[in-house]
Order: sequence, then C-alpha cells, then structure tokens
Amino acid sequence: MIHSLFVDANRCIGCRACVQACSECPEHDGQSMIHLDWLERATTVQTAPTVCMHCDEPSCVAVCPADAIKIDAEGVVLSAAPERCIGCGNCALACPFGVPQIHPEVELMMKCDLCYDRTSVGLKPMCASVCPSGALYFGTREEIEHLRPRSEPVNTFRFGEQTITTKVHMMVPRDAAVQNIDVLSGMDEEPVGHDDVFGEIEP
Repeated sequence: MIHSLFVDANRCIGCRACVQACSECPEHDGQSMIHLDWLERATTVQTAPTVCMHCDEPSCVAVCPADAIKIDAEGVVLSAAPERCIGCGNCALACPFGVPQIHPEVELMMKCDLCYDRTSVGLKPMCASVCPSGALYFGTREEIEHLRPRSEPVNTFRFGEQTITTKVHMMVPRDAAVQNIDVLSGMDEEPVGHDDVFGEIEP
C-alpha cells in the first residue's frame, strides 16, 4: 500500500509541535523544514502547517539553474544539494504553494523533504509522528477515508491554467464547493494598502 502525508488544516491547533519535531530531525541540523501559517490573523486564530506538496512535475526543479533539486525514486522532491545550490531564489518564486525558503546566510534553499530518511524505512515523518490533533497524518488513502468519512483527500490543484498533481494530499469537506481562483486576473488589480487590510491603527 502507498503511504502519503495528509494535511487537514481544520484540525490544526497551532501548537507548533510539528515545527519543533522537524527541527530535531537528525538530517535537518536544527532547522525546521516546515512552517506554521496564520490564516486571516486579523479575524481568526486559525493556523495551518505548510509542508512541501511534492508535485509530480515540480516547478522548483524546472527553474533551478544549478540542477540542485533532485527527485528520488518515490517521487519525493528533495531539498537543494548544498554543494550545488546558489541561493538564487528561483524555486521560491516558482513554487505555487510558497514552500521553499532561501536562507541567505548560507545561500541555500531548504524545504520539507518528507523525512525521506525515515519514510524510506517505513517510519512516519517527524511532523506526523507528533501532531496531537491529526492535522498531519501519514498513512494510506483507505485509512484516512475510513477515519474521516466526511472529508475527502485532494491532490489535484489548479493555478490559473496550470493543473498540478501532488504526492501530499489536502483534506477538504466532501460537500465543499469547488473554488476556482484565477491568480493571473488578480495581478491587474490595484495594490491593497496596509490600512485596507488591517484598518487604521490607533496611536
């Protein structure tokens, strides 16, 4: 059976256990390869873990001028090879999910590599092994569908006219309406100012 990582943002409680566990992975040298994002922080405390989606045809790999990003036999997109990465930032700009992070002090791109050293020997990724709420779950599609019958795992996404299939799945409610968002159309709009987003700041 094929094991995958399933991300359920509705279950995230913002505890940051996944971030801490990721930094403790022996291969990560104390750096967390995932991060926690706030969703509409002005109106809600909802958070969501951001992990690499491991695209079947990753844009980060396509735009890397140094051939520093490799894909293993299982389809896992690895972090940039330190001996090849030049820290140009092309991968960070190309990723539709906003995952790669450039560390300028070492001129290196770092991102979630699905703990390939663990998953390759049948262990869970560090993040999924400590998540107390099940926002990050590692297992088979059959298992997750049995555990959460009201949710559906999705791994196909559209960005403009581009369709992307990923190794990692997002959990969405089964009765949720499909959201078609044209990213390119929003680029012609007037930029939103700080006050338009957060309102006036009292002195």
